Amino acid sequence: MKKITAFCISVLLLICIMSGCAKAENGNENGKINIVASIFPVYDWVREIAGNSAEVTMLIDNGVDPHSFQPSAEDIVKISNCDMFIYTGGESDEWMEDALKEAVNKNMTVVNLLDVLSDDVKREEIVEGMQGEKSGEAENDEHVWLSLKNAELFCGYISGKLGEINEEYKDEYALNTKKYIKRLSAVDRDYKTVVENARIKTLVFADRFPFRYMFDDYGLSYYAAFPGCEADAEASFETITFLAKKIDELKLNSIFQIDGSDGSLARTVKNCTRSKNQEILTLNSMQSVTLEQSEDKTTYLSVMKNNLKILKRALK
Repeated sequence: MKKITAFCISVLLLICIMSGCAKAENGNENGKINIVASIFPVYDWVREIAGNSAEVTMLIDNGVDPHSFQPSAEDIVKISNCDMFIYTGGESDEWMEDALKEAVNKNMTVVNLLDVLSDDVKREEIVEGMQGEKSGEAENDEHVWLSLKNAELFCGYISGKLGEINEEYKDEYALNTKKYIKRLSAVDRDYKTVVENARIKTLVFADRFPFRYMFDDYGLSYYAAFPGCEADAEASFETITFLAKKIDELKLNSIFQIDGSDGSLARTVKNCTRSKNQEILTLNSMQSVTLEQSEDKTTYLSVMKNNLKILKRALK
């Protein structure tokens, strides 16, 4: 993972402060608290919880994969001045740790989702046939938002922290969170029902696999070309043929890829199967949702519901 050093971040902050673009005060000119969420799922949760009492910014808002995101000076200043910063906390976010050390607002509340999940954080796994990372120990699996159970936990925690920052709205946050968690739980029950009634319990991903938290929640198994944070896009011949044979062996009618994929690997695997008639389906990991999409009625729950529809097609 690429990492911006603390020295570089210090220089960027100094430049911005000297040019007058940094402020050390809490809140904004409308009296609302400033919250910066690193990625779309967190951004959407906070909007549901905070309502109109906060100004919420989505840091990675241009569809860039968080694993390759490189912050601008403006991004770093946003973090430096906010009242609350919420981020995943995996290896992709190492640069954020340095940004926080140089923050102008020393009273900022910081929420690291991996820290909140604590002992329930999973490690990326290398399953049979997977083309593993070339070196080093397995990383923590950062894709914690893809579990509805985790989402309930995170929303409850974020709500409590918001109430500490803005006590005037504490009861409103609690009520909003209670209503939202009820909606999350309903979708969670829908997933359980679909999987319990499914004929197929194993799926093949001709792509990275960021859905371990989701699959573990419902007892699904998988084969995949790469683990969730793998940077490589080229699969070996051995990986391709293994996945194709698994599709044949399991008599699967679909092959999965994730959002942002160009589909080339899935097509190659499909062409290596006996029947060559599988449907290529896409599950949305929410790693490339843009701000524009979020303003056009795309929500965390709408994506999770659509993912369920797609899974249902493959599992029947």
